[in-house]
Amino acid sequence: MSATNQRKHDHLRTFARDPQVERGQNYFDAIRLTHRALPESALADVDTAVEFLGRRLAFPLLLSSMTGGSEKIFRTINRHLALAAEAEGVALGVGSQRVLFSEPAAVHSFALRTLAPSVPLLANLGAVQLNCGFGLNECRAALDVLKADALILHLNPLQEAIQREGDTNFRGLAAKIGGIARKLGKPVIVKEVGAGLSPADARLLVKNGVKILDVAGAGGTSWSRVEHHRRVATDAGDDLGLVFQDWGLPTPQAVAALAPLRKRITLIASGGIRSGLDMAKAVVLGASLCGVAAPFLRPAQESAEAVRAVIRRFRREFTTALFLLGCRTVAAARGNQNLLA
Repeated sequence: MSATNQRKHDHLRTFARDPQVERGQNYFDAIRLTHRALPESALADVDTAVEFLGRRLAFPLLLSSMTGGSEKIFRTINRHLALAAEAEGVALGVGSQRVLFSEPAAVHSFALRTLAPSVPLLANLGAVQLNCGFGLNECRAALDVLKADALILHLNPLQEAIQREGDTNFRGLAAKIGGIARKLGKPVIVKEVGAGLSPADARLLVKNGVKILDVAGAGGTSWSRVEHHRRVATDAGDDLGLVFQDWGLPTPQAVAALAPLRKRITLIASGGIRSGLDMAKAVVLGASLCGVAAPFLRPAQESAEAVRAVIRRFRREFTTALFLLGCRTVAAARGNQNLLA
């Protein structure tokens, strides 16, 4: 088993054993929305459909990047996610596909287009790998396996810093990401993994031609704490991962801070979104799409139907929130500051 595949196994075990990797900061609870006692519409009038990457979604949900590898558990998780995404009409992003290049058998956990023919599928590689020998060929290979609509290049300097074997050379990455964005032929999405994108990050990425950003802020899963468990396996007294377990920009703050760029980018909010109400708040702050991962990980190990049940709950909550705001469409709520109490 490759080191990359072993890390993915370690991560799954950590999620099962340590509930505190899910930080539950509930930053969205501080956002208050304006209730309309006279919404002047019926609940049935609310249309939650949106378009993303040229495909129609039932509502603006992205099943965010989780995992993938050559072992059966990874194939099972991604299969259930893909089947559920297709059935419920939501987007799906896969976990890092770096493992493809060390374990070719991992292809089976990423070849998902036949299971999800009509929804957006997002390939995924770590941006830092562009400083470790990866380039346009690897990016295209990741897209081709998934037959994806776009490629996520994720940024995870904190996670890499906590990993003893982490890749921490982030020099000159903005320009390299820009080079991929210009040549790939498919949209590039740049995503953090739980510490947020700052306005300075966003401006640098936009300058280099990136048009879709996922803030992936703090408040949900702490990858610093996840990596802490692997770090202390060799040094029980090393608490570096715990010191930084709540580091980062809270997702609502990160989304609101990028509002001035909304006309130039598509903004995805993820990180600590745990309900359809949180989704509605993110949309009001300016997000076009909302990414959610942790609530789907356990159901995805069970069945596609278990994943679908959680998706349906999110949709009911999101639809109810729009109704209570007096919004018949997602567009009426997106970036509408008048809906903030």
